[in-house]
Amino acid sequence: MTTFSDRVERISISGIREVFEAAGDDAINLGLGQPDFPTPDHARRAAVDAIESGKADAYTENKGTRSLREAIAEKHRADQGIDLDPGNVIATAGGSEALHVALEAHVDAGDEVLIPDPGFVSYDALTKLTGGEPVPVPLRDDLTVDPAAIEDAITDDTAAFVVNSPGNPTGAVSSEEDVREFARIADEHDVLCISDEVYEYTVFDGEHRSPIEFAETDNVVVVNSASKLFSMTGWRLGWVYGAEERVERMLRVHQYAQACASAPAQYAAEAALRGDRDVVDEMTASFERRRDILLDGFDDIGIDCPTPQGAFYAMPRVPEGFVDECLDRGVVVVPGEAFGEGGAGHARISYATDEDELREALDVMGEAYEAVR
Repeated sequence: MTTFSDRVERISISGIREVFEAAGDDAINLGLGQPDFPTPDHARRAAVDAIESGKADAYTENKGTRSLREAIAEKHRADQGIDLDPGNVIATAGGSEALHVALEAHVDAGDEVLIPDPGFVSYDALTKLTGGEPVPVPLRDDLTVDPAAIEDAITDDTAAFVVNSPGNPTGAVSSEEDVREFARIADEHDVLCISDEVYEYTVFDGEHRSPIEFAETDNVVVVNSASKLFSMTGWRLGWVYGAEERVERMLRVHQYAQACASAPAQYAAEAALRGDRDVVDEMTASFERRRDILLDGFDDIGIDCPTPQGAFYAMPRVPEGFVDECLDRGVVVVPGEAFGEGGAGHARISYATDEDELREALDVMGEAYEAVR
């Protein structure tokens, strides 16, 4: 009887999904990382027009339409000041596939990949699917990635390290000084830096900077996505870019796994990138208000939480049993250990939800905290 590959046996269903699916239908969901804004109308219309005109009926180029890749290149020239060739961009099925092809193209069996701990669940799982070995790197007390900790963890077996700013699950934003250090480490140690920048536009304090701005070699690959930038999670449209020879290898993985990203989604994302971006500022202002509501509520309850500087997540320190008490009372939060051993003693809260529901959830969290502290 055919059994299962060792690689797939090394991973399990995401702890985020397990918690979400265990909750009742009427639960307040502070578990799923999804903006609660509609996709911009001009992006939707572009997809409808492409469908109605027949432009979306056929495969696009493996890398994606030239016009989308030009829009992505223009975006990164404007935002990061880098000279990005559209030929060195691959449109992917969301940021998830972008991460997958980046790791598949660069990691051999037994290679080490340094990942933040706590960090986004896909870093560990996708590394294992390549046959690689994830090496958790603990975060600072403020939940930012420490370049010195990354540098200390590098060995002869290290193929890559992953950085994520603004961060999931932490909401932390790396300083320019740290981002420059990530680039230096990639250059001096000749290891790949995979920079996950899917929350790039959601920054409240500080500013987003990318290691690719400062790298002197080709050892940085950037993952990004329309999902969180433009509230397009269901469209599944992301991208990955880097040096030509790296893109060519990532394309080998992408063309067999995916052929091309969804054509309607490509036209929608291009319109989002080229069109009115007022929704971006609206979303960021709204998430900052919600962050402050959450932090004020935590102060009233007595819960300690590092201040998130971006994204729409908070990672408070909570007593044992808190997550289960919240679930029992109809509020979905995710246990911190779902994101790595370093998340133990924390919970991840997604505050991308209605402000009234957020206040109601805080009342429940206060009851849960009193029950277990």
